Amino acid sequence: MNNTVAKPSMDEFESLLGESFGINDNIEGSVVRGKIIEIDRECAIIDIGLKTEGRIELKEFSSAGENIVLNVGDFVDVYVERIENAKGEAVLSREKARREEAWVKLEAASQAGEKVEGMIVARVKGGFTVDVMGAVAFLPGSQVDVRPLRDISHLMTSLQKFAILKMDYQRGNIVVSRRALIEEERAEQRAEIIENLAEGQVIEGVIKNITDYGAFVDLGGIDGLLHVTDISWKRINHPSEVLTMGDTVKVVITKISDAKRLSLGMKQLEKDPWEGIEERFPTGTKVAGKITNITDYGAFVELSDCIEGLIHVTELSWTKKNIHPNRLVSPAQEVEVQILEIDFAKRRISLGLKQCINNPWTSFAKNYPIGSDVTGEVRNITEFGLFIAASDEIDGMVHLNDISWHEAGEVAIKNFKKGDSVTARVLEVDIEKERISLGIKQIEGDPVAEAMAGLQKGVTVTCTVTAIQENGLEVQVNEKVTGFVRKADLSRDRSEQRPSRFNTGDKVDAMITQIDRNNCNVTLSIKALEIAEEKEAVAQYGSSDSGASLGDILGAALQKKEDSGK
Repeated sequence: MNNTVAKPSMDEFESLLGESFGINDNIEGSVVRGKIIEIDRECAIIDIGLKTEGRIELKEFSSAGENIVLNVGDFVDVYVERIENAKGEAVLSREKARREEAWVKLEAASQAGEKVEGMIVARVKGGFTVDVMGAVAFLPGSQVDVRPLRDISHLMTSLQKFAILKMDYQRGNIVVSRRALIEEERAEQRAEIIENLAEGQVIEGVIKNITDYGAFVDLGGIDGLLHVTDISWKRINHPSEVLTMGDTVKVVITKISDAKRLSLGMKQLEKDPWEGIEERFPTGTKVAGKITNITDYGAFVELSDCIEGLIHVTELSWTKKNIHPNRLVSPAQEVEVQILEIDFAKRRISLGLKQCINNPWTSFAKNYPIGSDVTGEVRNITEFGLFIAASDEIDGMVHLNDISWHEAGEVAIKNFKKGDSVTARVLEVDIEKERISLGIKQIEGDPVAEAMAGLQKGVTVTCTVTAIQENGLEVQVNEKVTGFVRKADLSRDRSEQRPSRFNTGDKVDAMITQIDRNNCNVTLSIKALEIAEEKEAVAQYGSSDSGASLGDILGAALQKKEDSGK
């Protein structure tokens, strides 16, 4: 019998070696079950099979919030980084094994939307690190609580619940939030509390926070907003004038929005002072009040408790325009005002201060009717005229066209300077528009009007021929008025429409057909006069239809005219 053992061939050796390496390759980078075979002061020695052992520091077995007790013979999951290092030992990691386990559990929890537990272990830039089932997660500072916390040391001593916001396995990133869970819990609490509340319900609460626009009131697990306009019927500039942090106040729920937000009111618990406001303050009446606030657009006046009105800047003074109200009134000043308008819907009362004092425009119109003269100094000179003091408070304006009869306004205005005493005539007073029109040249009288006295269309005048032109005659009507007779108006008969049949100095009768008062000139017509005389003769002495010829009629008329002239 041959007991000789056959040696494995080279191919068989390579195959066994390949299988060995294959096993090693499958183990490296994965989590395997190992057995604790020895524990010293710093490490635990783990047997992972394949005659391979590795060391893991004891601190890797501890977990946040847990006390781990190890015993020889215990089985633990470890992560195999390498099968053999320089010392011939396997490189193992309990921490990475726990991390792998945690990733699987966290992914499942994230997909299911479940909460996870972890402990905040350290502060890092922008937030904190959290140990969640052995995995390291990032907790942004804004996700710690619903309100910023300066000190979170009290949260680092116990396990906290978190919501998973984001997971990235490739980068090993996990982002969690504690705030999301708090908001969820508060939303549930709010919904439960709101179910027991109703609009119009009166409830007590504690002032929790005060802002420029109002105060937040804690109603016992839910906050409501008490807007500054709902604190008091009286106007207040800031809620802190009436409320203090920690005050217990009684409020009424004025509105519950679809977003489950509560609007509160305090003034609604008191009687509305605006009830019967029209009867208490009829429009047009004058009442006493006190200035409470001054703004760029006017001044507020307290008429009674919780009732204020506004004097708009335009209603403060009859004469002082474009100046700040604080130059006309001052805070706490007692004033008399007139009720101009009440808008109950908008809760606004318009007041007037100037209506309670003398209107200088009305006084001027009464003391200086149109046509009267007023004397005052030149207060201002502009490109369109002079402003003259009509009284101590108001000015009147002399337009350029009303300065002189003989010079253009642009030239005549140069004869005046500020401070000159000037007498002018009142031409117009517009009380509503607060405007007074004056004239200087009217003091002298209107030379054109004097020259044109008695001259109007249809009037017959005797004038003197001063020049003979191809298209008509130039004539002198009186010392100041000139005229012109066009060629076509020299006679009714076309054969007589010749300027040459007239001589300079001839006296001619003609009818005025047009008047140009600006140039002191008239247009005349001899033809129009002849036609008018013919119509008059026919009316007085008969018509050709009665048997009399036109010559007989005109002869009779001319004879009567000659007889009357003798």
